[in-house]
Amino acid sequence: MFKGYYNLTSGMLSQGRRLDVIANNMANVSTAGYKTDTYTDSTFREFIISRVGNKDKAGSVELGGSSYMLAPSKIYTDYTQGAPEETGLPLDFALEGDGFFAVQTDDGTAYTRAGNFALDQDGYLCLPDAGRVLDPDGQPIRLGTDKIQADGTGAIYSENGGYLGRLGVFSFQDNTQMERTAQGLFTNGGQAQASTATVRWKTLEQSNIDLVKQMTSMMSAQRAFQSAAEISKMYDQLMGKAATNLGNV
Repeated sequence: MFKGYYNLTSGMLSQGRRLDVIANNMANVSTAGYKTDTYTDSTFREFIISRVGNKDKAGSVELGGSSYMLAPSKIYTDYTQGAPEETGLPLDFALEGDGFFAVQTDDGTAYTRAGNFALDQDGYLCLPDAGRVLDPDGQPIRLGTDKIQADGTGAIYSENGGYLGRLGVFSFQDNTQMERTAQGLFTNGGQAQASTATVRWKTLEQSNIDLVKQMTSMMSAQRAFQSAAEISKMYDQLMGKAATNLGNV
């Protein structure tokens, strides 16, 4: 009798989660290397409606199916390439191709497409508020200066041509297994391997967010949420009348 409450409430919760993901995407439209998330949901359980006899229930006939409630399925991340943007800043780097920079965080090694690096107080190359950038051997890179030059392999040199280090660029067999942290970094991708991605100096990769698509999705989710809320009010009124009439019988 009250099945509609479950369906409508789960629909509102699902659209609320979808709006949260869209809002996070839109908030990161200017974040270097950010990858778009997409929220998906699925039915919690599907019940089969069958016609059975009053006594012999062995010969049931399937009449149809009914889905009960929506439940979160998965948040998918789109790892497609963002557009490169030249910045002219000596500690900005971007990747062309499949790969990630490695960063040493308090919780271990994490990976990112963001290349807006800086120097920490000890002269190490770092991603602000995340950790030190690592070389191919997993070691922090100490530059000591931002007066540098770099090539397409990620090798970094001083102004006089002295070798300072090389950016570690890594890839994974299946990016879909990676998990995004609260800081926007990626972890748990499995075994990291050397990537053949090209490193572009004085350049940042823009986010791959399609702002128009996100705004369209946001409006659709808002309308679905509002519709479910309005129908829920109507359903509540109908159930109230039904309960009253049953009580009078």
